[in-house]
Amino acid sequence: MTNLPLKRVVITGLGAITPIGNNPLEYWQGLTEGRNGVGLITLFDSSKHACKIAAQVKGFDPFDYIDRKEAKRMDRFAQFAVAGSKQAIADSGLIITDLNAEDIGVIIGTGVGGLKVLEEQQEVLLTKGPSRCSPFMIPTMIANMAAGLTAIHTGAKGPNNCTVTACAAGSNAIGDAFRLVQRGYAKAVICGGTEAAITPLSMAGFSSAKALSHRNDDPAHASRPFDRDRDGFVMGEGTGILLLEDLEHALDRGAKIYAEIVGYAMTCDAYHMTAPVPDGQGATRALELALKDAGLQPEQVSYINAHGTSTPANDKTETKAIKKALGQWAYQIPVSSTKSMTGHLLGGSGGIEAVATVLAIANDRVPPTMNLENPDPECDLDYVPGKSRAHVVGVALSNSFGFGGHNVTLAFQKYA
Repeated sequence: MTNLPLKRVVITGLGAITPIGNNPLEYWQGLTEGRNGVGLITLFDSSKHACKIAAQVKGFDPFDYIDRKEAKRMDRFAQFAVAGSKQAIADSGLIITDLNAEDIGVIIGTGVGGLKVLEEQQEVLLTKGPSRCSPFMIPTMIANMAAGLTAIHTGAKGPNNCTVTACAAGSNAIGDAFRLVQRGYAKAVICGGTEAAITPLSMAGFSSAKALSHRNDDPAHASRPFDRDRDGFVMGEGTGILLLEDLEHALDRGAKIYAEIVGYAMTCDAYHMTAPVPDGQGATRALELALKDAGLQPEQVSYINAHGTSTPANDKTETKAIKKALGQWAYQIPVSSTKSMTGHLLGGSGGIEAVATVLAIANDRVPPTMNLENPDPECDLDYVPGKSRAHVVGVALSNSFGFGGHNVTLAFQKYA
């Protein structure tokens, strides 16, 4: 099978549950309008926390997608994934039956999995004793359950996996799904990332690690990638899902095509548990290898959706990497961080940012980087400050970098 010519792989369906919209259309409108998704935390009492802000999903009702009894046995991260996957399948027009189920796979990444359930059950253990812990705790909290439950709720019986590479997990999931379809191991794969880490323990841990912005008095301006005054990322939650499909399979059933995925690369810094290597060499190699995989030259790139976390180290390191990989061409193209509006979804970020990148290609418009008021001198590219921009997007890259030194770049292009 692997000796056969590589398949072309296209995106035929999208799903999104985000802090600025609970379907792809709402999400895209939010991005192009520069909508702010950050506010004071309402999911739990944050009065004792140093960081009291996050980008929460608003108005999401899991019962719109999942039976009430089943939804109550799912952590929020898995509810998001199942909902987003159902959106993507419906958007694609693909009907999963007994005849094609084994040809359709699922790969959904997450950074931390079911933290909410874990924390709640820890409290039960301490206050009521071990015998009172739920028998559903383990199958609810484990990271692979988003992918497993998505298969259960959609009937997809093909390859099924979960990537857990911190903030690169969603992009790894999409890249791995690309390889499966490209090499003929599946006709279609539901893929992306999901996260629901706005929880007391998670927020305390990231805050203690000095990773979070503490702009509690001004949440709307807390996430400010590439800005001189950035002080950390804002935690977000949600899911971004793509349906990747063999081009021939998509054409045979008359599917609409948003874009084509043409390149994928992953590298490791092998440097530090949380900090990127200062010269950006790992991210540089990911960019270069993704272009090589796609058979593209730097001058063909017309947009980059940056990882752009709003942390002091990441933003300047990513800027270095883009300039090293693309040379002078880096100054000629728009680069934006949608985390300025959605916050950072950890393992879910690669999913929603891939959705944004694909929609940028489909609409020939690039989303802005909000709150970029005082550019960092070390971040000197065109970051599309403050307002979305009409721009023909033929080839777009999406970057994701994670704790542990994981680097991923995905390459998409306009379908022709």
